[in-house]
Amino acid sequence: MADRTTTHKAGAPAPDRDFRIMRELAADRGGQLALIALMALLSTASTLALPWAVGKLIASLDENGLSAYTWLLVGLGLGSALAGAGATFLLSRLGQQMICRLRVRTMRHTLGMRVPDIRQEGSGNLVARITADTARVKKLIDAGPVQLPMAALTTVGTLVIMGFIDWMLLLVTLGAFLVAAALIFAVVKGLRHSYVAVQEATSGLAQRYIAATDAVKVIKAYRAERQVGDDLAEHAEGVARREIAAARMEALMMPTITLGQQIALVAVITGGGARMLDGRLSLADFVAFLLYLLQLTGPLMMIASSVTALKMGVVARERFTSLFAKDREQDGDAGPAPQADEHAGSAAPAVRFDQVHFSYGANPVLRGADFHVPARGLTAMVGLSGSGKTTSLELMQRFATADSGSVEIFGRDTSQWPLSELRGRMAYVDQSSTLVQDTIRANLTLGRDPSAVSDEELLRVLDRVGLATELGRTPQGLDTVLAGNVDLSGGQRQRLAIARAMLTDADLVLLDEPSSQLDSINEQKLRDLVDELSRERALLVVAHRISTVQHADHVIVFEAGRTVGEGDHATLMHECPAYAQLVHGQMLTAGDGGRTTVKAGMPA
Repeated sequence: MADRTTTHKAGAPAPDRDFRIMRELAADRGGQLALIALMALLSTASTLALPWAVGKLIASLDENGLSAYTWLLVGLGLGSALAGAGATFLLSRLGQQMICRLRVRTMRHTLGMRVPDIRQEGSGNLVARITADTARVKKLIDAGPVQLPMAALTTVGTLVIMGFIDWMLLLVTLGAFLVAAALIFAVVKGLRHSYVAVQEATSGLAQRYIAATDAVKVIKAYRAERQVGDDLAEHAEGVARREIAAARMEALMMPTITLGQQIALVAVITGGGARMLDGRLSLADFVAFLLYLLQLTGPLMMIASSVTALKMGVVARERFTSLFAKDREQDGDAGPAPQADEHAGSAAPAVRFDQVHFSYGANPVLRGADFHVPARGLTAMVGLSGSGKTTSLELMQRFATADSGSVEIFGRDTSQWPLSELRGRMAYVDQSSTLVQDTIRANLTLGRDPSAVSDEELLRVLDRVGLATELGRTPQGLDTVLAGNVDLSGGQRQRLAIARAMLTDADLVLLDEPSSQLDSINEQKLRDLVDELSRERALLVVAHRISTVQHADHVIVFEAGRTVGEGDHATLMHECPAYAQLVHGQMLTAGDGGRTTVKAGMPA
């Protein structure tokens, strides 16, 4: 059941999979970039003219042109500063806008990716994309489009003017800097590998830190703060070692350039003095040449730092490209439904698995699962932990795709459903009763327009799950944000997640152990709701309580990735040894304080 893919011309990347910084930066902003380039050129031209004006000023000291050249120097200095500041600000603003778009694109793309790919990336790695990686891309923007070209232009312009002043002294200068250039080239070549190692190590540290903060209660309960802290410290030291190695290489660049300048300065002063004595070089030209030599250090250092930023930025860009290259979930075949779907309401079961195999990498989870869930009523799914129950729920929602076999929802293979329509037919409560960091209202109306559901309806559903009074005591009622110090207990989160599922009009409700954290009173409320909902919908419950299983109309028994029995409780007790072992071995827990209640006439 391969997902559909979009075809492109041979050799052309998919338009949403590649990340090109200049293309993104210039998107609908060509005029702004042209203005930035013009201001940068004006700043560069003013910088190049300053030493020439100083030479002219010195040459005219005994004439009447002192005042004119003085004002020219002031104008060139101000012009260079203002134009440079303007170009830097405009480019920075443009860069921040692009970084915002990049972060939004990254977050949207991540949410649209397939669940296995998201798990493989890891939350720490994904967080690093919108923090550390975007910061490196921003440095690349600051350096690349303006600073590096202008520094290169300033360097070339300076060397050309120095050649016009005295080509012999220019050769002396170039000879001194060639040694520095060779060393810098070797350093830059090694920096790329260092930056890759730093970014990977930083992402790994972020992943471990997030996992530790998520598990902080367990860590504290077992007094493991020092142990976990030591582990994090060890990884932080690994990041530091890689950063120090990169910094060691970076540290060589500036001193190397400075050394080249100092050697050149000594050589130029020595050679220039001799040429002045011979009358082949005027004092004004010699001063101008020295100023150009001193000025040359600035753009060369800017080129060195820009190359560093470029190397880091290119590594970050490639990390974004690799993320965007990961497939988004395909929407399935939106064409006509198969014939079986036309009578799904009356004939087709809500779910049918036909010889389904599925593995996580090399680890098989489902080994020919074969079962059905009736279109109405309560179905319980039981089995030991790791037998494939939760994985089956993921396949139903197409969080993952079966390796072989068929998964049908209301008579239609999941690959043939438009994805939004498929998930729109279901409501899901996961094992953790996951809530989003938002208001209670937003959690209840997740995926829907909050204004389309009245407060009365929300409060009515909360009352049915026994939460109306408790949540009424929160600071702002339905508009209370669940974050920071305002949080719910495990049982409250579970009931809120169940209320969210009840508010949907889904034909199939998937509950992954919904009563695990409920007391006997609220469990009875939930059972009453289940009875009511199952009259009109299909409810599939991954169950570990015998009371839930005995109450079910249909029970599916899993063992080591296979379905070994289907039927009601009484039938399975007689005909399915694996199910009887689950019951008698107390692998299905009792509700109501440990008492196992059995329907009249049913064997225990």
